[in-house]
Amino acid sequence: MAKKCIYCKSPIADTSVVDVCRNCGIGVWGEKMFNAIITNMENAREAGDLDQGSVTNPTVSRRF
Repeated sequence: MAKKCIYCKSPIADTSVVDVCRNCGIGVWGEKMFNAIITNMENAREAGDLDQGSVTNPTVSRRF
């Protein structure tokens, strides 16, 4: 299923690190802040920080 912007519902890339389109992101946070958010989120994804707590990896043991 394709991702959609949470504000305007326009389609966005499935690989997007945020759930807002560029137009809405700039409208909400401003261009400079939105670009910083995107950069930081992409760096976090590359470092694997966005996958923390994922239950899709069966090799990760879970403790309760």
